[in-house]
Amino acid sequence: MTAKLPAKLASHPSVQAVLARQAVSPPEVIDAAWLRELCLAAGADDAAVVSLDHADLAGEREHVLGALPGTRSLIAMVFRMNRDNCRSPARSVANQEFHQTDEHANHAARTVTQALQDAGYRALNPSVGFPQEMDRYPGRIWVVAHKTVAVAAGLGVMGLHRNVIHPKFGSFVLLATVLVDAEVSAYGQALDYNPCIDCKLCVAACPIGAIRKDGSFDALGCATHNYREFMSGFTDWVQTVADSQDAADYRSRVTDSESASMWQSLASPPGYKSGYCLAVCPAGEDVLGPYLDDRKTFMDTVLRPLQEKTETLYVLPGSPAQAHAQRRFPHKPTKEVTGGWQPPAKRPESS
Repeated sequence: MTAKLPAKLASHPSVQAVLARQAVSPPEVIDAAWLRELCLAAGADDAAVVSLDHADLAGEREHVLGALPGTRSLIAMVFRMNRDNCRSPARSVANQEFHQTDEHANHAARTVTQALQDAGYRALNPSVGFPQEMDRYPGRIWVVAHKTVAVAAGLGVMGLHRNVIHPKFGSFVLLATVLVDAEVSAYGQALDYNPCIDCKLCVAACPIGAIRKDGSFDALGCATHNYREFMSGFTDWVQTVADSQDAADYRSRVTDSESASMWQSLASPPGYKSGYCLAVCPAGEDVLGPYLDDRKTFMDTVLRPLQEKTETLYVLPGSPAQAHAQRRFPHKPTKEVTGGWQPPAKRPESS
């Protein structure tokens, strides 16, 4: 390589330092044990690696290579959340737990990426949650599907509630992924069983019936309520502001608590309205004991407080979510919204 460089460039101190380092290349295959220890030391509670050539990642391949050309392997990491924080009917407590774990996961993934970079590899860690690629909205806004990668790597199985259930930590986990341009000496293997115990508590807890016993899932209903103060719900709120004739008209459409909640989600990380499916899930070896010991007490202390909480449920007019909420939870008022999924009706042209 030196012979092909112009003499002036080849004599530059920086060029000489780089050429000297290139004489010692990093291993073509990363040692799996070293990589796992790196992830755990960075703060992950579990980690495994999957090849980009894995059959279950066929749908991710184009997106992954677009993010980091040359990617060969994906490192999946699991981060535990504190269970009783997630179970709290006080959304401020649960949301703080989600966001704190989210930040911890992002920092850990960045640490792993930096270590791989320092070892001579190209690596990249997409965001655990937000920020995402909003220029693509309402299409796919995420760089990599963390859940798909984690399941392929053997870190869990997707539950009825569409969350990954880890065999030890259960549903109380967040996920991160690191892309790297090298193969790894050993890849994770898919679990040979499902940690879900088929209790259907996630079905019982969902206030808008998005999770169904037959395994189907109402993604639109879930997004309309749970993500009310994200993306589409914000669009719907802005349209309400724009359509209001004055402050009095706005206040007739939006309660003071709703305005305060939207402000909080704008000033802080946005808040989830539910997440009850995760909160009530007893699956996972570290989680299952209290449910097995006394199921009635588990229902009374974990499930019932969420079912009995008085809260506004956001639904699309005439939707299955609206019908379910009004039938199953009559004490929880429903509010019809567009969800931001549809453009507002055009104003009639003035004559």
